[in-house]
Amino acid sequence: MRVVAILLAAGLARRFGSDKLRHALPHDVPIAIQALRNLKAVFGRDVLAVVRPGALELARLFSAENCAVAVCERADEGMGASLACGVRAIHAASGADAAGGYVVALGDMPFIRASTIAAVRDALAGGAALAAPYFRARRGHPVGISARFRAELADLRGDEGAKRLLSEHAGELVKVPVGDPGAIRDIDAPGDLAPPIVV
Repeated sequence: MRVVAILLAAGLARRFGSDKLRHALPHDVPIAIQALRNLKAVFGRDVLAVVRPGALELARLFSAENCAVAVCERADEGMGASLACGVRAIHAASGADAAGGYVVALGDMPFIRASTIAAVRDALAGGAALAAPYFRARRGHPVGISARFRAELADLRGDEGAKRLLSEHAGELVKVPVGDPGAIRDIDAPGDLAPPIVV
């Protein structure tokens, strides 16, 4: 089964105070590009990045990484609209080679290990309807969603993303235990870039 990764990178990042997704990590790689590279280590070219209108430089950076880019005209509505845009774009481009599932990642989570991403992908490929990594009993990212939910995803609006879907079908969620703190570590403010203390 073909599983495709969707990187959501269409947010405004108001709390960060500057262009968060293009902010360089200590090794001089922008946050969103590191998140993309983590996905590409598992999916190769089967990754689609979703950006907001006007994010020309970010789209250029993604394209330079050989990543397909979709511009979400309704990005201001929130994460749900961005995810819907990504799902529709994948199927518009796929034709007969339609995706059987999606691994949905966030552009502001650059510390997720490739092994975590692969574990979620493998859960979907193994027949899971929904899958998510769990680090110390906390659900993290990325989230795997079967194409069985394609219609619901394509109709998403607002800022909930797939939360309602995960809640309504909680009994079908495969919990993937991981030893990866990056699965629950996002970047909201500059202070979040400091090395975490894991106890």
